[in-house]
Amino acid sequence: MPAELPDLLRQHLQAAVEEMEREIRDQVPEYAGDGRGEYALRVERTVSDTVAFFVDSVDHPDADARHLTELYMHLGELEARQGRGLEALQNAMRVSSQIACRRFIKDAYRLGWSRETLGRLTDSLFMLLARVADAAAQGYAREQGQLATEREQRRERLRDALVAEPSPGHEAITELAVAARWDPPRSVGLVALPAGAPAGARILPPAVLAAWDAPVPYLVVPDPEGPGQDRLWPALRRIGTAAIGPTVPLTQGAVSLRWARHALTLVERGLLPAGGPVRCAEHIAPLATLAAEELVGATAGAVLGPLLDLAPARRQPLAETLLTYLQSGDNAVVAAERLHIHEQTVRYRLRRITELTGGRFTDLDGRLDLMLMLSWLVRSGRAEESA
Repeated sequence: MPAELPDLLRQHLQAAVEEMEREIRDQVPEYAGDGRGEYALRVERTVSDTVAFFVDSVDHPDADARHLTELYMHLGELEARQGRGLEALQNAMRVSSQIACRRFIKDAYRLGWSRETLGRLTDSLFMLLARVADAAAQGYAREQGQLATEREQRRERLRDALVAEPSPGHEAITELAVAARWDPPRSVGLVALPAGAPAGARILPPAVLAAWDAPVPYLVVPDPEGPGQDRLWPALRRIGTAAIGPTVPLTQGAVSLRWARHALTLVERGLLPAGGPVRCAEHIAPLATLAAEELVGATAGAVLGPLLDLAPARRQPLAETLLTYLQSGDNAVVAAERLHIHEQTVRYRLRRITELTGGRFTDLDGRLDLMLMLSWLVRSGRAEESA
């Protein structure tokens, strides 16, 4: 480059910077207006520093650009932190480069620069712009990764608070939700999952909070009975076995999770169907029996004694028939249809039960207790065990 070129450029440096700043404000809406804010002013200062560095690099090609690249990395970080893309910054750089090239061409004609000089100037300019644009992209990506990590940590703290017992309270949960950018719903439902859910099944709506690494993995589903859950249920079917706890207020997530895990236990024991989601609300009796299983087992002899004394081959059909008859509203015809046997077989078994118990099981008092006992006897397999 001609030896006098850097000094010639410096003579017009301030005018070039002012033109660039003016054009940026006119062409890039994010930096327009009088109240542009600290970030817009920072961009303008960075443009000034960039032009100054470029002029110095013409005189000293080996000039250290670390300070300038750090400035652009910081600008990229600020864009990510503000939730914006890099488009505005890239547009500002484009406008600046256009003005610089326009001024180079004008000076080349005015001062008689050679084509080689003009080419080397523009090449140096675009190399510098590519370098700082890469620095801005690196800063943006780094900050995005950090923000994603922080947001995930906030979501984890919120998720843990939603299932904590005792609950930290509605106000504390709301504060955590705001920090995690999660809209607090009126209610939640917890879904208990078996370990090792397939990776593809982990693609869930953003509002669902997941604990995949918990000993018993679970999901926190906002407003599970409300609209907008069409995407969730297909995902649960992809997972396979899942237990959906009752829908509860925001501060009672631990209740929903506890019952969802109880239901998952019943699935694992073969007492509820596997291979798909089951809802606690549809299996109240077996869940209630599970919760009182120790009590039921200890008192079964006193309530079901005559039946328990029978051999398994005789005990099982009588217990199943009596349970189905009671569930059918004491209707032998309906019970027979449900059991796929003849009506007379149902009536015969009921007479046999009356003979064994002296008619005790026909009393209305204690009928709910009896049904729970029979359900436990049939579902648990005790009706088929050896006497």
